Amino acid sequence: MSDTSEYFVYAPSRTARDLFFYPLQCGFFCYEAGYHLERESYDSFLLLYLQKGQLQLCIDGQTQTVDTDHFALIDCYHPHAYTTETGCECLWCHFDGPLARAWYENIIGHTGNVITLADTYPTRKKITAVYEVFASGSPVREPLMSKYLSDILTDFLLNTADVKKIHPYTSMVEEIITYIHEHFKEDITVGQMAALADLSPYHFLRIFKQETGFTPHEYLIHVRMSTAKYLLKNTSLSVKAICFQSGFSGESVFCTAFKRMEKVTPEQYRNCDQTTV
Repeated sequence: MSDTSEYFVYAPSRTARDLFFYPLQCGFFCYEAGYHLERESYDSFLLLYLQKGQLQLCIDGQTQTVDTDHFALIDCYHPHAYTTETGCECLWCHFDGPLARAWYENIIGHTGNVITLADTYPTRKKITAVYEVFASGSPVREPLMSKYLSDILTDFLLNTADVKKIHPYTSMVEEIITYIHEHFKEDITVGQMAALADLSPYHFLRIFKQETGFTPHEYLIHVRMSTAKYLLKNTSLSVKAICFQSGFSGESVFCTAFKRMEKVTPEQYRNCDQTTV
């Protein structure tokens, strides 16, 4: 590895671990020809952008080539290896998050581990922004880091040529997701969302699950629960107020759902130790 390589390690807060995508390590590496790395496990997901050269990935016994100006996404919880015969330069980020595995599996199901974008500039700009926060010594704003990572993963799903050809409903699902984020406090029904998509409820359910990995109801509950968790940690609002701010129909419904999903009550979640964002 070249002396010009550098990397940074980050310890995310409890809030970030509960709510966001969060970086664990990131860096810029210049690998010399013949470099090889092999791991059984490294608890994170790896996002990699190849600026120059060529890299060979070995995942599940299969070798895949990452060319210049391509991205790769790797589940480092499982055995993996990569090597370069030519030497290469890459930006990379180890990351994780509550929904990281679901996003990873959905993306890989559409694109594979090596990702080709029609226009790499917008996505490349985002991973560069993550790196530059650490390289410049700027304060780490965890919600912004999460947005960068989420936007990159969304780009992988929306902007690959294969996805556009095979999944004509991607744009429609993106619009419904935007609608959910704007109206999650309201009593949104599958029928309403299906009508907005101009599909039958049965067809809409199938397409939404295929595109996102979640049913519409699961996605809606996730948005509401993430909002509630954020408000519990970052405001002094009562549990009852947070219940309605998050779109739940009543305090008992909210507390039951929260305990089922988080294994603690809202008050217990609020009072547990956390690191300041």
